[in-house]
Amino acid sequence: MKSSLARFSRPALKKLIRGLSDEETALLFYDWPFWARPEQLAPAGDWRCWLVLAGRGFGKTRSGSEWVRGLVEGGAARRLALVAPTLGDARAVMVEGESGLLAISPPWARPVFEPSKRLLTWPNGAVATLFGAEEPDRLSGPQFDAAWCDELCAWGRADETLDMLRFGLRLGDAPRLLVTTTPRPMPLLKRLMADRATAVTRGRTRDNSANLAAGFLDEITRKYGGTRLGRQELDAEILEDTPGALFARDRIETLRVSGVPEMQRIVVALDPPVTSGETADECGLVAAGLGVDGHGYVLADQSSRGLTPLEWAARAVDLYHELQADRIVAEGNQGGDLVPALIGQVDASVPVKRVHARVGKRLRAEPVAALYEQGRVHHTACFPALEDQMANFTGSLPGGASPDRLDALVWALTDLMLTQPVNLNMRML
Repeated sequence: MKSSLARFSRPALKKLIRGLSDEETALLFYDWPFWARPEQLAPAGDWRCWLVLAGRGFGKTRSGSEWVRGLVEGGAARRLALVAPTLGDARAVMVEGESGLLAISPPWARPVFEPSKRLLTWPNGAVATLFGAEEPDRLSGPQFDAAWCDELCAWGRADETLDMLRFGLRLGDAPRLLVTTTPRPMPLLKRLMADRATAVTRGRTRDNSANLAAGFLDEITRKYGGTRLGRQELDAEILEDTPGALFARDRIETLRVSGVPEMQRIVVALDPPVTSGETADECGLVAAGLGVDGHGYVLADQSSRGLTPLEWAARAVDLYHELQADRIVAEGNQGGDLVPALIGQVDASVPVKRVHARVGKRLRAEPVAALYEQGRVHHTACFPALEDQMANFTGSLPGGASPDRLDALVWALTDLMLTQPVNLNMRML
């Protein structure tokens, strides 16, 4: 089945548009079913959840925005929820983004956005409220007749947030949910896919090649085609653990918790890159705590790429203060005294323990993997990028990528829970 646009040759389309009045041209410009690819339109049938699993650049955001717009303008929804990984993501992508609701709405039906209220209001009185998945409790009171969830697989508290949202989907005759995401092998996503009330649409980046920047698809395919990352991010395949990986996704999921006990100690672990800039390795920045129950709890992953040394030092100090940590543990193989010096420039009162690796990454990670096998480490939220590295790590990562997030995790849990660092051939400098 082709879209309405695909039925016209370029000359025929030009002729059609030339024959329209200004009003008709404006109406055609905002006629989404005319321009959309079929897989970007809501499927027929009595579904309650439409799950769009697609690669980057497929047009997921446009599909979501137009679905919401169609419900509102058609009078099928009056109270909606827009949920993203964070409140900032909801605003930047779903509302103000290039394919967000403000950009795709016609002037005569464009909503008014009030950022301070997290609220969109349409001329017909329909309203949409923005939510971030890091605050599921905000969804415990409101009720809706439709909801759009973006990038579910990047939500920090996915199960809890979706549960709260679904309890609130109780208005109208048939409240519906749209989920747009690049897929990852998380149990929640698999449960949604297996639900008989879910309609699943799959798509790849190349499906939207006509609307992507010239050369982008060739370059991204050349670089990532055939790799695990490319199959996941471009072809939207759900990939399971790499054979021989030290950490299992199912184990991480089973041990995940939503609450934590009182902490005995908290550390922030820093695995700095050798260089800075967009092409440099990530700076691993992970916080973990040791509970009074003797178990480890992974509290945050703020790893990032593209920061200057002073910027990542400042971010580590901020996380230290935010969590009221006991110290920063910093890998010192690269840069020697540079890391403590940088942290001292930001805040000289922050204690820094510099550790030095004398063995390979796999040998350092194996004792930490054993803690997971023993059920002694818990993730307090979903950390997709960190957990991807864990589930793909066999001693290295596919494509030769550096496991900086995992390295930081290993340093943190080693400092908290492995009391005989000499067995790991590590020493404090």
